[in-house]
Amino acid sequence: MGVGVDLRGVASPGEEGAREAARAARMLAPLLRKTRKRQASRFSIQPEGESHAESVTIPREAFELFVRILEQMAQGHAVTIVPIHAELTTQEAANLLNVSRPYLIGLLDQGAIPFHRVGTHRRIRFEDLLAYKRQDDARRKKVVDALTEEAEKLGLGY
Repeated sequence: MGVGVDLRGVASPGEEGAREAARAARMLAPLLRKTRKRQASRFSIQPEGESHAESVTIPREAFELFVRILEQMAQGHAVTIVPIHAELTTQEAANLLNVSRPYLIGLLDQGAIPFHRVGTHRRIRFEDLLAYKRQDDARRKKVVDALTEEAEKLGLGY
């Protein structure tokens, strides 16, 4: 598949890789839906073109994650997998939130996101960053909903 993987484990699909990922996701997603009814807990896969290859059994959760990765790659998005217990540098955390590093440092200094120091460097647990992102997304949604409601009351046609 035409996918580049850098040293930090980020898979960036090229045009061909995105097409292949889209095709695979289209074929696998219905399989997940069908087996959900039967509560299949494992899936077996076999390498293509290997006549005597042994199939490999993987847990359903890993297969579901694989299909979600394919769906993202099909849209041309780069994908990386980060263990929930991972610790991030301030730059990595800023990149994941799509904010500048100085802005993230401000959030850390305000106590909005927990962190600890390793020497002079700040480290943020991925789990804490996700919790902040969920709270921030919920807050933003609430504001947008309130603005939408106000616009409807004023007849602004939004």
